[in-house]
Amino acid sequence: MKFRAVTPEDAESCYALLYRAVHEGTGRFYTPMQQAAWAPIDPRDAANWPTRLTNGFSIAATKWGKIVGFFTMGTDGHIDFAYVAPEEMGRATARKLYNLCEIEARRLGLKEMTTDASHLAKRFFEKRGWDVTARQTVIRDGTAIDNFRMSKRL
Repeated sequence: MKFRAVTPEDAESCYALLYRAVHEGTGRFYTPMQQAAWAPIDPRDAANWPTRLTNGFSIAATKWGKIVGFFTMGTDGHIDFAYVAPEEMGRATARKLYNLCEIEARRLGLKEMTTDASHLAKRFFEKRGWDVTARQTVIRDGTAIDNFRMSKRL
């Protein structure tokens, strides 16, 4: 596995991976309607997606040149996207990507990292010392989706 910065040219591949991760990896926690609202076939912000994806610290894991996971973190330490391909779940890909984000947050001198985690991601972050600060419900396309506001002191 190799790691590299995400580029605007990766936008389509990253969204396809996000879509698969949501629709194939979160079924124990979210209904098909919630998955469709979270990751629609045609993203609503498609024009802004490359910019949103590459704003701040964005890192991809690749195998044989194909993106198998990506994390993005703003300069404020907020992890916005944290996705790995379903076949990479449980194979340390997310852990390695996360570690690179935490290293960057420490390099920036940040005192805290934050995220809004799904039920699945919540367990991942808790194992790394994160705390739930609030359970919240977001509304996407009229559909309620539960997640967790989380933080970690550095």
